[in-house]
Amino acid sequence: MEHRVRKILSSLIAILVVTNLEAQQHTPKLVVCITVDQLRGDYIEYFYNTFGERGFKRLMNEGLVYSNIRFEFSDIDQASAFATLFTGSNPNYNGISGKKTYDFEKDQEVSILNDPEYLGNYTKEHYSPRKLFSSTIGDELKIASNGRSDVYSIAPDPESAILSAGHAANGAFWMDDYNGKWATTTFYKGIPWYVDRYNNGPESLSTRLEQMVWTPSLPLDKFNAFPYVLDDVSYKYTFKENTKECFFNLKTSPFINKEINRLALQFLEYGAFGTRSCPDMLSITYYAGNYRGNMSKEYTREIQDTYYQLDKDLEQLLDKIDKKVGLANTLIVLTGSGYYKSEEQYPDGLFLTNGEFYPKRCLALLNMYLMAIYGQQTNWVTGFYNNQIFLNRKAIEEAKLELAAVQDKAAEFLREFSGVQHVVTENVLRSGTWNEQTSDYLQGTHLSTRGDLIIELQPGWLINNENSKEKVKLIRNNAVITPLVFMGNGIKPERIYREVKATEVAPTVTHVLRIRPPNASTSLPLRELTVNK
Repeated sequence: MEHRVRKILSSLIAILVVTNLEAQQHTPKLVVCITVDQLRGDYIEYFYNTFGERGFKRLMNEGLVYSNIRFEFSDIDQASAFATLFTGSNPNYNGISGKKTYDFEKDQEVSILNDPEYLGNYTKEHYSPRKLFSSTIGDELKIASNGRSDVYSIAPDPESAILSAGHAANGAFWMDDYNGKWATTTFYKGIPWYVDRYNNGPESLSTRLEQMVWTPSLPLDKFNAFPYVLDDVSYKYTFKENTKECFFNLKTSPFINKEINRLALQFLEYGAFGTRSCPDMLSITYYAGNYRGNMSKEYTREIQDTYYQLDKDLEQLLDKIDKKVGLANTLIVLTGSGYYKSEEQYPDGLFLTNGEFYPKRCLALLNMYLMAIYGQQTNWVTGFYNNQIFLNRKAIEEAKLELAAVQDKAAEFLREFSGVQHVVTENVLRSGTWNEQTSDYLQGTHLSTRGDLIIELQPGWLINNENSKEKVKLIRNNAVITPLVFMGNGIKPERIYREVKATEVAPTVTHVLRIRPPNASTSLPLRELTVNK
C-alpha cells in the first residue's frame, strides 16, 4: 500500500513538473508593444475613476505591473526614448540621442532619420533607420524566424514608427504632417492594400475631417482631477484640411489615437497575425501629451479628456486582439516614453526665471579667448546646438593643436559664465575618465553626433537665441513616473514596486520570445519573467 501511494505521488509530481515546464515554455504567437508617448503614471492614478473596466484598469489588474521605469539619461525626447526601449541600449550605443541634429555647413536642423537615399511614400520626407546603430526587438525576431515573422509598426510620428520597427521590419507607418495620410519610406519594401485603401478610399481621413470636432467627452464637473482649473469654460477644436497646421494639431488631440486604432484594427483583421509558425510583432504608439495649443497650460480638462478617450481606445484594441488571436496567445507590453513636454508660462507679476544664457555672445567671447591663447585669427568655434558647443576641429588639426587640450581650455572659460552649472568635454566622455556626475552625458549622447563641450545650465535659466521672431521660453522635458505592464501569454497579475531600467524592457521581451536580445543590449531580462523565477 505504501509503495503504491509513493508511486501515485511520484506520478503526480512528474505531471506537475511537466505541466509547469509547459507553462514556462509557452511562446506567444503575437507580441503587441504599446508605447504611449508622454504617458504619465501619476495621471493614470489621478484620472482612474473616469476609466472603464477594460482599458487601463484591465492592464493594471490583469498584468504584471512595474510602477516605474527609469531612463539613465536626461533630456529624453521621443526619438531617444523609443530607441532605448526597442534596442535595450542607451544613446551612447544605439546612436539616437534626439530627434534632430544640426548640419552646420547648411546651417539647418535635420532629422536624425534623414536619409536622401530613400524616397517617401505618401510623404515628401526622406527617412530610414540607418542612424540607429543597434538592432531592435523586431530585427532579432526577423533574424530568428528567417524572415517568416511579420513585423510592423504604427505611430503618429516617423521617429516612433521607424525606431520601434527597426531595420528588418516589413513596414513602419506614421501620419504625414502635411497631408494626413499614412506615410512610410522606400527603405521598407511593401505597403499592405488596406493602408492604400485607408489613404485613398471613401473613408480616408480627409473625407472625415469636417466631422472631427473635439469637445468634452464628459460633463465638465467630471473632469475634476485638478483643483487648478477654476473656470467653467468648455472647449471646441476643429480640424479642417485647408486650415493652417491642421494635421500638426490633430496629432496632439485624442483623434490621433482613434486613427492609430482604425489602422491597427485593419492590420489585426487582415494581416494574419498569430497564424504563422513563428511569432509576429506589432508596435503601436499612442499620444498622451498636451494639446498643441495648450503646451503652456499644465492643468487642463483637455489632458483629462485625452486619457479618458485613450482608455476607450485601449479597450477597443485589447478586445480586438482577444477576438482575433487571443490574449492567452499574445504578449502585451505597455509602457511610456519617460518624459512629458511642456512650456513654462508664468502669471503676471510671477517670474521665476533666474536669468538668460545667450549662446551667440558666449560663442563670440569663447572664440576671442581661444584666439588670444593660440595667437591666430581663426574661427575656433563652429556653433552651438542642444546645449552643446562644437569646435572647429579642422582648424585645430591644421594648427597642430591637441584637441583635448583645446577642449579643456574652452571648458575652463565656460565655467565662469553666469548660469552655467557644469561643463564636460567630449574627451572626458570618450576616454573613460567620466564619473557618476557626468555619466548622464555619456549615456545620453553618441560620439558621432555630440559636441566638444556639453553645458548644463542652472535651474530656471533660459536660452535666448536672440531671434526677434522667437519668444524666449523655457521648454521642459520633465522626467515622469512611467509604468511598465506585461499582460497576456499566461502572465499572472502582480504589482512590483521596484524601479526598473528602460534598457531592461527589450531583453525581457526577447527572452519571452526565446530569441537573442538586441546586439547592443547588456541588461538581463526582468527576473519576474524568467524561467528561474
